[in-house]
Amino acid sequence: MAVMEDDLVRQDAATLASAIARGEVSSEEVTRAHLDRIAEVDGEVHAFLHVLNDEAMESARAIDARRAAGERLGPLAGVPLALKDVLTMTGVPTTCGSRILEGWRPPYDSTVVERLRAADVVILGKTNMDEFAMGSSTEHSAYGPTRNPWDLERIPGGSGGGSAAALAAFEAPLAIGTDTGGSIRQPASVTGTVGVKPTYGGVSRYGLVALASSLDQPGPCARTVLDTALLHAAIAGHDPRDSTSIQAPVPDVVAAARQADVRGMRVGLVRELSGEGYQTGVSQRFDEAVKILTDLGAEVVEVSCPNFEYALAAYYLILPSEASSNLARFDGMRYGLREGDDGARSVEEVMALTREAGFGPEVKRRIMIGTYALSSGYYDAYYGSAQKVRTLITRDFEAAFTQADVLISPTAPTTAFKIGDKVDDPLAMYLNDIATIPVNLAGNAAMSLPVGLAPEDGLPVGLQVMAPPMADDRLYRVGSALEAALVDRWGHLLIEEAPQL
Repeated sequence: MAVMEDDLVRQDAATLASAIARGEVSSEEVTRAHLDRIAEVDGEVHAFLHVLNDEAMESARAIDARRAAGERLGPLAGVPLALKDVLTMTGVPTTCGSRILEGWRPPYDSTVVERLRAADVVILGKTNMDEFAMGSSTEHSAYGPTRNPWDLERIPGGSGGGSAAALAAFEAPLAIGTDTGGSIRQPASVTGTVGVKPTYGGVSRYGLVALASSLDQPGPCARTVLDTALLHAAIAGHDPRDSTSIQAPVPDVVAAARQADVRGMRVGLVRELSGEGYQTGVSQRFDEAVKILTDLGAEVVEVSCPNFEYALAAYYLILPSEASSNLARFDGMRYGLREGDDGARSVEEVMALTREAGFGPEVKRRIMIGTYALSSGYYDAYYGSAQKVRTLITRDFEAAFTQADVLISPTAPTTAFKIGDKVDDPLAMYLNDIATIPVNLAGNAAMSLPVGLAPEDGLPVGLQVMAPPMADDRLYRVGSALEAALVDRWGHLLIEEAPQL
């Protein structure tokens, strides 16, 4: 069936790109279909904070005109995308889900946006997120929670729940997220989509509003492994404006995604990231996926990473410490919200009033923890000790990768929980990232992909694949092989089972 005869919003990005390239459908038609879908369902989902209706249509028409003129365009040319509202885009509101940045329109593009424009991707708008990427449920947005399209009473994960929900609701075939402790992978897990945290430094952070500079990493999100690889290839590569950007060739992730063969690969099952503490249905679907990998010819071995048990504690010292430093720039003096500026108050009073009104409770909580951890007399005891644990976790990964080509675990310990269930219990919320945090501390690459529905609630379960630094292609090789085997079993992608809104 030609794409023009089908429902455009349900097609994957690779299919849409091929159809646009062949002239079967225009980028304008595809973009209009997705904008119409956003108008239809986003009132319930709330994936978007800002929709670029006119700009997106103008971009699509320009791409169609260039193609008609015979220009050679990129492999994703004309395909729509949803952008997490933590990346700058010239003249477009960038709030980071916070009141303190209300009204700020950046005067420059982030490198990720520059590369999306160069790839002729159509940006539909900016997606909702936990404030300054602090959260695991997208309930900490100053603009209200995003809802999981599988069940509108449940969370879509966080902090990038808006991007994941946009994919799951068929509002966009591609999305960009950022991952500081699991903010791409955990939303992918609970929405039945695919999300990749690239190697730290593999995708530029220039123009990414920083939470924790040594942990933050932009990355691709989609509904299929191949789509994710195509987007990864479009945004990755060295950027001299980012001092942490890696000067090395980007692994051929697209070729790996098309290989779909794990024969001869050694897959390490991380002992510390499975078993007790995981929802029964999560463990069940994970075990079934491990069996599939074995049947496909992979050798599955158990590996131990004993210092992973300290990862959560170390992370929640390092992240707040870096956040307390990075967020000091939001003071009401230069951009965004300004409170109490009546001419009678001092600069210090205006700053205090602005931060009190502009920052939400989770952001304030982490700023206070981080400032305390960095204070005189406590730096070595807290922040310094956490960095030592980080080194031990990196060494655990290095040792494990001498025994296996990739490591695997469940992505999240549970399926999507109900909105409100954990918002007042920070520790319970933080435990959602127990399996994803070690990767960020070490700077490795990791993917989450859907492996089925938990029998007790019918909600998606994700499997995490982890690879050594700059071996991102291994994620796509394993992910595509597993995805293909599951599609053969189910007869369709898991996302096709998502309830219609």
